[in-house]
Amino acid sequence: MVRVRRIVLIFVSILLVCYLALVGALYALQRSVLFPAPRRASQEPLREAGFRRLTPPGKPVVDVLHLPAGPGEPTLVHFHGNGEQISNLVRLGQAMRERGVGFLAVEYPGYASNPGSPSEQGFYEAAEIAIADLRASGVGPEQTVLSSRSIGGGVAVEMARRGHGARMVLLAPFTSVVDMAGLVFPFLPTRLLVRDPFDNAAKAPGIQVPVLIFHGDQDEVIPVRMGQQLGRLFPKGTMETVPGARHNDLLEQTWPVLVDRMAAFARGEPAAQSGKSSP
Repeated sequence: MVRVRRIVLIFVSILLVCYLALVGALYALQRSVLFPAPRRASQEPLREAGFRRLTPPGKPVVDVLHLPAGPGEPTLVHFHGNGEQISNLVRLGQAMRERGVGFLAVEYPGYASNPGSPSEQGFYEAAEIAIADLRASGVGPEQTVLSSRSIGGGVAVEMARRGHGARMVLLAPFTSVVDMAGLVFPFLPTRLLVRDPFDNAAKAPGIQVPVLIFHGDQDEVIPVRMGQQLGRLFPKGTMETVPGARHNDLLEQTWPVLVDRMAAFARGEPAAQSGKSSP
């Protein structure tokens, strides 16, 4: 009997050590998982038309893709997903300009040629620097439309909370990184471990600008129910489920329909604001 108890104790101890090791690994490596940070072969900033490197004194360097709006037109400030970089957004930017809307895409720290290391606060700081440069060019908050995809929604929501935009578009957003981590690791104390929570759900009720959400009903990364929940939490939120769309083809599969909707919404056209369309 004593031997059996000893074997059980040893087995439980091994399980505990493995569990604690897993917890430690998740805490230490989570940013490499959350921020894949694709990098270009060349670390030099892109030189093509529209790409610029912002170097404000005493602040981080931020690369942007900026296609200015015409007189009196709004500018869409876009925050991309975690597997993208601003060089992937030329087509979207050009499509917006063709529809009369300016476009500003912001690069994150540690992505592409942008120096630094990714973090929630680092993303916010890069966004603030890019928006400050946009303000200096004469584009005010009333002409700014925040836009995002996937993890970029965390940046857009925070910028909206800070009063930087008159309206907002979210493509495949999540409620929070804590909720996402809980889906992947339901057996771990993720609420205590997550370093970059991007808590969109907690911020949503305090954001009073019109919000348009698109989410694919076949999204295999971020459940569509998260987009639906955010649609209910934003006081002026509209959520639309896109049939057949997955996480990585939400915009591409529906091109150019969603692009048209985003541009119309950016201009404040009534047809782009039809009320909540998904429970």
